[in-house]
Amino acid sequence: MKRIDHIGIAVRDLHEAEKVFTDVLGVGPFKKESVDDESVQVSFFQAGESKVELLESTTEDGPIARHIEKRGEGLHHVAFHVDDLDAELKRLEELGYRIVSGPKSGADNKTIAFLHPADANKVLVELCADSA
Repeated sequence: MKRIDHIGIAVRDLHEAEKVFTDVLGVGPFKKESVDDESVQVSFFQAGESKVELLESTTEDGPIARHIEKRGEGLHHVAFHVDDLDAELKRLEELGYRIVSGPKSGADNKTIAFLHPADANKVLVELCADSA
């Protein structure tokens, strides 16, 4: 793992959450995009070498909507940047970690995969690598 790439935060209202994080970080978002495969609209803030990713569901039954319904708004995942996603997934699977999603295309021009939260102290861990 090279570094924390971003922290994903599930929100009900992206516009309102952007106001809060603009106040907290002292700078507005640098990028917004939709990830249709995940039914989500995202907004990125730079925070030092890492980013904060706000995630708002674009459908009532999308993964983020289900997360908020079950757990409320807040921390959704921690993403770690890796150079070779396939090699990291193989290494972690050999150690007994379960991959619940991916590899697949994600936001911010990344290829992503998620580890099962039950294997990581109930934290949804995302691994991401720059897309080729």
